[in-house]
Amino acid sequence: MSKVQIIVDSTSDLSPEIIKNKNIALVPLYVVFGENEYKDGIEITTNDLFEKVNLTGNLPKTSAPTPMDFYNIFHPYIEQGKDIIYIGLSSHLSATVQNSKIAALEFPKDRIHIIDSLNLSSGIALLALQAADYADIGMETKLIVKKVEEMVPKIQTFFAIDTLEYLQKGGRCSAIQSFIGNMLKIRPILKVIDGKIILYEKVRGKKEKTLDALLMNLLKDKKKLDTSRIALIHSLSPKDLEYLKEEVSSLLVFEEILTFEAGCVISSHCGPKAVGIMYSTK
Repeated sequence: MSKVQIIVDSTSDLSPEIIKNKNIALVPLYVVFGENEYKDGIEITTNDLFEKVNLTGNLPKTSAPTPMDFYNIFHPYIEQGKDIIYIGLSSHLSATVQNSKIAALEFPKDRIHIIDSLNLSSGIALLALQAADYADIGMETKLIVKKVEEMVPKIQTFFAIDTLEYLQKGGRCSAIQSFIGNMLKIRPILKVIDGKIILYEKVRGKKEKTLDALLMNLLKDKKKLDTSRIALIHSLSPKDLEYLKEEVSSLLVFEEILTFEAGCVISSHCGPKAVGIMYSTK
């Protein structure tokens, strides 16, 4: 059994099967509708989320796990004699990493290692899976941390958004921009750069054109791809996910093509029918 426990938060969007097989622990963020608070992926599903949004016309708020949440997750593993490596949602997007650091102060020094992923969704998942691989072969904790931190800037994360409505409701674009964008069938592609989400590209036309734009961004990195893993993710858009998977399989050779469904926190910002590609360069 590994002496290192890998922990991520729910925005990593790892599937329950992989979490179990890789022995990765999960800390949920919160989704808040009015006075009701739900643990992402535990007390509310993505389907539930969109049903509530359609019913109320309002987006939920999201909040980070508290320091006490982290303490309660960390404590059993420390008691078991394990070191902990926590890989968290970008510090530019959430207080999640900061709260994990507060909790870590309650434990002996050098037992808990916090890595700011400077990423989200399956960008975090790729880091966590690599860390779990290292732990499985018995690599020392500090060396795992060093290697994963070196991997952080190499993770490439792109999302294609189907509608501007959720970005507008979340305050990320104005109502006028949303109206014009939807009228002209403009679909933005977002990219994570230095831990922040930026508008990377605007694609006008059918959804297939947007998906092909995602693939073109992947192919631009063809010569420097780490071909061990690629992650594809969707928010209630399985047909688009299957299209991406088939195209990636035909264009490139990866040892693993992982597919995930976006959880509630990511979906609340991206909206339904969003799809994403996450991979690492060498």
